[in-house]
Amino acid sequence: MRFLDKTNIENIAIGASLLGAGGGGDPYVGKLMALSAIEKYGPVKLLTLDEITDNDIYMPAASMGAPLVMTEKFPKGDEYTRAFDRLGKYLDKKITGTFPMEAGGVNSMIPILVAAQSGLPLVDCDGMGRAFPELQMTTFHLGGVSATPMVVTDEKGNLSIIEAATDKWSELLARDHVVEMGASASVSLYPATGKQMKLNGIAGIVTKCERIGEIVTQHNRGKTWQLNEIQKLTAGQHLFDGKITDISRETRNGFNYGQMTITGLDNYTEQTMIIEFQNENLVARLNGHVVGSVPDLICLADMDNLLPSTSESIKYGKRVAVLGLPADKKWRTPKGIETVGPRYFGYDFDYTPIEQLNEGVRV
Repeated sequence: MRFLDKTNIENIAIGASLLGAGGGGDPYVGKLMALSAIEKYGPVKLLTLDEITDNDIYMPAASMGAPLVMTEKFPKGDEYTRAFDRLGKYLDKKITGTFPMEAGGVNSMIPILVAAQSGLPLVDCDGMGRAFPELQMTTFHLGGVSATPMVVTDEKGNLSIIEAATDKWSELLARDHVVEMGASASVSLYPATGKQMKLNGIAGIVTKCERIGEIVTQHNRGKTWQLNEIQKLTAGQHLFDGKITDISRETRNGFNYGQMTITGLDNYTEQTMIIEFQNENLVARLNGHVVGSVPDLICLADMDNLLPSTSESIKYGKRVAVLGLPADKKWRTPKGIETVGPRYFGYDFDYTPIEQLNEGVRV
């Protein structure tokens, strides 16, 4: 057990933004809310999975919708706690703590805000180890934990409680609510016991995000040192360096869709990488060949200082480094591939682990 202060939050936001693989929302607004809550209510207690009790109930709180919309449609600030409290009342059970559902920019910050406002602890695990665009795309779903009952609410005070037959139906019904609420809303879902969290959560994700943030902020150590440290921590690969020379994006059905073209620089001169995304980066092709795909992580960072770049923040002319990180082993199971593999997103090829696609390529 330890307490998270402002420095911890700054580093967690950076690391979670990288592990968000382009999605999870820009951490800036969420970070400001979390820092404000820490200043008002004090540091947040962080517990490991080993420190929680099997029968206690924990719930995440998150933002759902198109991340690009959140840059203009700011939260009011009380939505997440409202969703959290209302679901607890609906379940008629005492809620013992909270946790992030994904490692993504804004959604890594919201549970810290809720923990500070409610006085409850934050648990060092999540349900993805990265970010994914749909509600059923969690390791809790893989383990048979239901996404519902869940709450969807917005900054106006509208609130719905959803019970669905399947987790996919949870996604479909909640997405309709979110679209009507302006393509961005707040949710609380996947209420889980301590035992379910230990079986299905990805342990240590908050600490992992914090460590990545610590590495990225040590600019004086140099990019080579930073990349090697990230590789040691994540088993990742440095796939490409280049400049974004074309980008298209649109907001549709509550998602950000798009494609970017990156023209190689330095060691990658005269090479081209194309990345397609749906909130998160889905597939990367280098000179026409797939070098990474979901569920593995395709992460963009500033080419010079390695600060992460989300899909809504990238723009023409930005120089980026592309990193490929292997997904958690839970995603590399048959059910995991069925749920988040390339074929689910409409691509006509099977998943191949990123380390096999790029054998011999290392940071």
